[in-house]
Order: sequence, then structure tokens, then C-alpha cells
Amino acid sequence: RLNKALPGLVLGILLYGAAAQLIGVWLTEDKVQYSAGLWIGIFLAIGMAVHMAVVIEDAVSAGGGQAKLIAMSLLRYAVVTLVFFCVMKFHLGNPIAAFAGVMGLKIAAYMQPFIHKAISRGKGSERC
Repeated sequence: RLNKALPGLVLGILLYGAAAQLIGVWLTEDKVQYSAGLWIGIFLAIGMAVHMAVVIEDAVSAGGGQAKLIAMSLLRYAVVTLVFFCVMKFHLGNPIAAFAGVMGLKIAAYMQPFIHKAISRGKGSERC
């Protein structure tokens, strides 16, 4: 059911998370809160990517469903808002680091063509 680009997107999010972890842990005083917030954001970004792929695939295969796309988008934003509220209310991690983790979805979307090309080369395939 899932998009062929999703594994590359998830890999990009994880690579971004690893880089942000290595760089950020040197720059912050509270390393535990930073790391917790960052990885909450990274896993939230992965969940968002998987949810988007499933919803888009369902909408395309069902032949439409703009209302469902809008509803699922609003649900995704509500979940993100709820997670951020919980991070701040219960001090589960640094909310700025969590935001940086969620932004991994955007960074990975830009990196995805390069990751796809690298994966294709590794498999010996020239087609994208």
C-alpha cells in the first residue's frame, strides 16, 4: 500500500536525526532534554510520513476523496499539536529540539532524490 519513495524518505529523516543528534549534543547544556525532544520529533516526522503515504495511496486508489485528505491532514496536525503540548506540559524533552526533529520531514523530502539515486546505484539499477 505504500509509496516507493517512503523508505528513502524515512532513511532521510533518520540520517537527519543522527546528524542533528551529533551536532546538537555538542551545543546544548541539557543533553538529555535535547536528545529526548529531538527523537520525539524524529519519530513524529516518521509517523507523519507514513500516515501521508497511506492517506495519499488510499485517496488515489479510491479515485478522489478530497474531503478525506483534508480530514486526515487536520488529524495529523492535531496529533502533532497534542504531542507538542505533552512535551511542554510534562517536560518530556526540549520543544525546540522536537520542532527541529519534525522539520526532519522537510529536510528529508529535499534529500529524497539524492538518497533514491544512491540506493539505486547500490542495487545496480540505473532507473529512478
